[in-house]
Amino acid sequence: MAKFSSEVEVRGHLIDSMILTRIFDVIMDLGGEFEVLDMQVGKKKEDPSYAKLQITGKNQTQLDKILEQVYRAGALQTKEKQVTLQAAPKDMVMPDNFYSTTNNSTQILYNGKWITVENMMMDKCIVIKNGRASCTPIREVKKGDFVVIGEEGIKVTPPERPREGSNVFEFMGSSSSSERPTQHIAKKVAQDIYKTKKQNGKIILVGGPAIIHTGAADSVADLIRLGYIDGVLAGNALAVHDIEYATLGTSLGMNVHDGSLAVRGHRNHMETINAVFKAGSIANMVKTGKLKKGILYECVRKKIPFVLAGSIRDDGPLPDVITDVTAAQKKYKQVLKDAKIVIMVSTMLHSIATGNMIPANVKVIVIDINQPTVTKLMDRGTWQALGIVTDVGAFLPLVSQEIKKITH
Repeated sequence: MAKFSSEVEVRGHLIDSMILTRIFDVIMDLGGEFEVLDMQVGKKKEDPSYAKLQITGKNQTQLDKILEQVYRAGALQTKEKQVTLQAAPKDMVMPDNFYSTTNNSTQILYNGKWITVENMMMDKCIVIKNGRASCTPIREVKKGDFVVIGEEGIKVTPPERPREGSNVFEFMGSSSSSERPTQHIAKKVAQDIYKTKKQNGKIILVGGPAIIHTGAADSVADLIRLGYIDGVLAGNALAVHDIEYATLGTSLGMNVHDGSLAVRGHRNHMETINAVFKAGSIANMVKTGKLKKGILYECVRKKIPFVLAGSIRDDGPLPDVITDVTAAQKKYKQVLKDAKIVIMVSTMLHSIATGNMIPANVKVIVIDINQPTVTKLMDRGTWQALGIVTDVGAFLPLVSQEIKKITH
């Protein structure tokens, strides 16, 4: 029986970042075979390694499927080939066989040189314009745009294990657990937030209403006030509950400070929405003195951008909520640009949306009491992700306290 084979090569920190292991797994999972033709292992921690493999499939179709996945894991053809382009047939339509992006750093071989694809995100296409390559959503594709097709001439660089050896991501690896010492993790998270901010790194919080229900609102407000949060991405619910707690002391009709049922507490949610509409906006509530504390109060006061994305289930929604999903998506992307750390807290919907908009080299901290939610959000093929299965109401105050200790 005829065999179909192709040679590929891969460079980088292949062993400790498990790049080679992932490539081997892909080949075997798809029923292919491989032979290591050459292997050079770096002698020191900083030294890259090199491997050349011969990959064999039962037929050309199977080999092509294997190669597609192997290229996405970081391998390259031994003979460099120019990227292939095809014009978009009409607005918001990509050519057949378009290349669908990952969130990993990507380069394309165009006009004889490798150029870096800008604005890297997963599940988009690559458009070439004026000699520059950019990751482009389907809604922004225009008729005649030159779109990358196929898999040739594309170099994907998967994220590597951090080499500095001192931050929380190196300490934890890429893992999630409810059995690790919470105080110790909170201290490590606080240290990494502090270190990132000291280097002028951008930190974004993606939050759900559980921040308020569990009593962590004051801690998040403290982090914003102290200058450790540079943007807040959320939905209508976080805003309504934050303002309800700040103005009435309740959330879901319960007194947050002691968990007791508030008198006529069931009205408070709608009363809060009405109060914001009466003021005209959240910023106006702050200006007129109607809102004097809380997460959004600190955002307005510190001029920290916040984006509230609408949902079909929203009450109101508040006048600040963007109900056009594509418009909200664009605003999210603007706030996320150049982020160094994204902290995702108790919101699967907004966290998954955010995850789809950031490159793989952005550090991600996921905090949720639900293990499957944490696992799902972390399943992004990056070493730089930390999952913490815990009650946010207990964990965020610890982080806030640790940061205050560092700064005083």
